[in-house]
Amino acid sequence: MTITIGVHSSNPSLYYLYHLTRLGFAQEELAPLGETVAFHPYTNGVRTGELLTQGVIDFGGTGSTPPITAQAEGHDLVYTAVSAARPEHGALLVPEAAPVRTVADLKGATVHLAIGSWQTHLVAKALDDVGLSYADDITPERSTEESEHLLRSGAIAAWVAQGPQLAAAQRTGGLRTLVRTADVISDRSVFFTRRELAESRPEVVEALTRALRRADGWAAAHPRAAAEIAAADLGGSADDWETALRALPWRIEAVSEEFIAEQQEAADIFHRTGFIPGPVTVARARAAAPVV
Repeated sequence: MTITIGVHSSNPSLYYLYHLTRLGFAQEELAPLGETVAFHPYTNGVRTGELLTQGVIDFGGTGSTPPITAQAEGHDLVYTAVSAARPEHGALLVPEAAPVRTVADLKGATVHLAIGSWQTHLVAKALDDVGLSYADDITPERSTEESEHLLRSGAIAAWVAQGPQLAAAQRTGGLRTLVRTADVISDRSVFFTRRELAESRPEVVEALTRALRRADGWAAAHPRAAAEIAAADLGGSADDWETALRALPWRIEAVSEEFIAEQQEAADIFHRTGFIPGPVTVARARAAAPVV
C-alpha cells in the first residue's frame, strides 16, 4: 500500500517533510510496515478534509480552522498530533498612527486575512473576546499581495501577517501589532487523517508522526538552509524566512484535552457567527483507540 501525504506550503512540518524527501524520513519510517509513500502537493489547506474523504490523500495537516470546517461539512476526520504553540507565528497589524488602538476599535472596519485558515480563528476569537462578531462587526476580506500596501495607505484597517511577510513588515517599520497571536490562541499546526486509517492502522499514524518529528528536527537544526529552500520555492528573502522559521517551535505533541477545548471554543464562535453552518463536537474527531 502507498500512503499519500498531502502537502502545502502553509504547514511547515509537512512542507519540509516533502522538500526533504532525499533524506527519506517518511520512507524510512513506513518501510518496516510494508508501506511506500507518495506526496500530493496542493495549494489550499482548506481542502484537506475533502481530499481525505475522497481518498486523494491519506494524511494531511493545516492550521486550527480547516479541521473544524471539515467536521462541519461532514468529513469524518481524526486528529493525530499537533505542533507546540506558535506564539510568534503571526500578528494582527495596524498602522502606527492609525486611530485603531484596541480590538474594539475595529468595529465597522475592513480586515485582510487568509480566510479559512488559522487567521480566521485568531480574528474571530479576538473579536469575540471584546463582544464583537466576526460576521457582523467587521468586513473580512481575503489577503492578497497588495494587503500590506493597502494597510499602509489606509485603505484597510488591519491585516493579519504571518511568517516571512510578518518579518518583512516588522523590519520595514511603520506598523504596530494590535494582537499578538499568543494573546488570543495557541496557533498550532494540526495533523489529521481519515477515521478508518487512524483506527485500523495506528502504527502508520505513529510512523508518520515520527517522520514529522524528524523533519522538524532538521528544520530546527538548519534554519538557514530551510529558509533558502522556502525563499527559492515561495519567494521572499531568505533573511525574512529565517526570522520566521526561527520563531517556530519545531515540536510535535500529542492531542491534548487543552487543544480539544480550544478547538471547541473556536467551533462555537464559528457557529455563532455563521462561519460554519451548524454546531460541531470537536471531541468526535478522536480515534476510538489512542493515537500517539
